[in-house]
Amino acid sequence: LRVPATKRPLRLFDFFTSAKFLIYMGHALSTWGDRMWNFAVAVFLVELYGNSLLLTAVYGLVVAGSVLLLGAIIGDWVDRNPRLKVAQTSLLVQNSCVIACGILLMVVFQFKEQLVELYNGWILTTCYILVITIANIANLASTATSITIQRDWVVVVAGQDSSRLADMNATVRIIDQLTNILAPMLVGQIMAFGSHYIGCGFISGWNLCSMCVEYALLWKVYQKTPALAVKAGQKEQQQELKQLNLENGQSPEESSQPLMNETSLVAKPDSPKQTGCCYQVSEPLRTFKSGWVAYYNQNIFFAGMSLAFLYMTVLGFDCITTGYAYTQGLNGSVLSLLMGASAVSGICGTVAFTWVRKKCGLIRTGFISGVAQLSCLMLCVVSVFAPGSPFDLSVSPFQDIYAHLIGEKTLPEAEHSAFTIFNTTTAAPAEELPPLQSYMSVSLLFAGVIAARVGLWSFDLTVTQLIQENVIESERGVINGVQNSMNYLLDLLHFIMVILAPNQEAFGLLVIISVSFVAMGHTMYFRFAFKSLGSRLFLCCSPEQKVETDDSPSLPTTV
Repeated sequence: LRVPATKRPLRLFDFFTSAKFLIYMGHALSTWGDRMWNFAVAVFLVELYGNSLLLTAVYGLVVAGSVLLLGAIIGDWVDRNPRLKVAQTSLLVQNSCVIACGILLMVVFQFKEQLVELYNGWILTTCYILVITIANIANLASTATSITIQRDWVVVVAGQDSSRLADMNATVRIIDQLTNILAPMLVGQIMAFGSHYIGCGFISGWNLCSMCVEYALLWKVYQKTPALAVKAGQKEQQQELKQLNLENGQSPEESSQPLMNETSLVAKPDSPKQTGCCYQVSEPLRTFKSGWVAYYNQNIFFAGMSLAFLYMTVLGFDCITTGYAYTQGLNGSVLSLLMGASAVSGICGTVAFTWVRKKCGLIRTGFISGVAQLSCLMLCVVSVFAPGSPFDLSVSPFQDIYAHLIGEKTLPEAEHSAFTIFNTTTAAPAEELPPLQSYMSVSLLFAGVIAARVGLWSFDLTVTQLIQENVIESERGVINGVQNSMNYLLDLLHFIMVILAPNQEAFGLLVIISVSFVAMGHTMYFRFAFKSLGSRLFLCCSPEQKVETDDSPSLPTTV
């Protein structure tokens, strides 16, 4: 029997030249540059401001606030413009801003002493403002790139194949995990054995080269995937114009002429209200409102909210948990090993997602992942009451802040209070901290955090694919933009929570609050899943029996 061409194994050359592999390559280059820059910019700002976290905190607040306010507007811009234009513009803006920011930082590092003396330091302050502003623009462009490539292009390249989409999402997430480990290590070594000046130059040079390669890869993917050339709104417009031309007695050949003139003929003139200055100025506000309203009206609203609630947590490897680990006697070597174990756990969760989805379906995968994550986080709750935990409700969360304000503490006493949690750069070395009676509490804490990464990343992929499959093509950008805004909002709230309770005695309370928000998030997902599947949610079908249109929906391509 002759094997059909569709059943033959894909040749290696065909795979390396396929649109799917080119997207992986472009995403790897983009993510590598983003991870290097995100790691380095925090270090640069700390170094510039005398080992203080003030500039870093301001930068984080500006970035979170910008995405929160502009997420829907960015997504709407992605929806309204051609795919290639959006991808190329966001790529050029992002990399150009990083290059400009790197060059500016090189100037500041090289001539900092001279800049301090000019105009009483106002020139240096202006440089700080420019660095934060340009870096924020780069982050907004990165958000647009993420929305258009990961949330739109990947869906189009996958076609109508839900399994292929799941595999592509998982591969993209594995690339994220690997670059999150390796990229900071590389730039960290360059800055350690060279200097911050060399680090800035390396990142600027990398982004310049990467921008050219990514630009070429985007063009190749666009050529290999004709469906990327037309969006849903454009398809609908073409059909309406053809129907109008046929009604007017025009031939199909005449109706195939350029659409711009035809559109101008049938378009209704704008009313005076729509051409006024006030209307144009208020357009971003209307876009912001309509984006959030559209997000609320989605059938996957509770699934998206559940993912956002997972950002309201201190149970991750950020500066908060790392600073707490230092106060508990863990040194940098141990923390680096724990971060590596966390990344491996995340990759395992990504691989588990593809396997569980094939066995149980997409919606059930999210439910199973949520149960797994919440179960592992119970270890973190137990760690609050385990031997060695500094948890003490008798100590006021505001005690350290009040003491700093009235000056009751001396500097050596203050080093082990609020700022120790945030400032891992200037924190006292682990050996100078009071010895712990037991490491059981901190061990249970990190065991729960690392184990929960399996369920976390699997759940994240589930919600991502649910949004990809259930949001119509003409709204993908704005819905994902609002989703990013929700994620940043909850992430911002978790930092505010830490500011209100910064001492290590209150960290156990933050752990309990974090697990509570995770539980609320998964409760929202359970409501979504039960509404979608009903009692079938608890019936894990075999592969032969699993044929469910609501569990594995087809990918919508038109409005």
